[in-house]
Amino acid sequence: MAILIWIAGLPGKIAISRKHPDAEAVKIMGYAGFLAVVPWINAFIWAFKPTDTIDIRNFPEDEAREIEEKIARLRGEDDKPAPINGQNKQAPDSDATS
Repeated sequence: MAILIWIAGLPGKIAISRKHPDAEAVKIMGYAGFLAVVPWINAFIWAFKPTDTIDIRNFPEDEAREIEEKIARLRGEDDKPAPINGQNKQAPDSDATS
């Protein structure tokens, strides 16, 4: 039984490890489609789909940050991911003179 549950969750685990933007949907489809086999195969293929997607409503850094936050939530991590491309740097002290 444990092996069957592990196999059913395999597409989701692969999608999470590859930082897939739709990792949560792949995970759900893997579990829900396991008994019908065809949806599980589709989820397995979907987990390996290239993930170079850019939403034109957001900048690529914003999109990457959102994906990192979703992946961290799916992994059960409470910590926020590290800043991407040096974002969230602290501003220099206002007391410093040039």
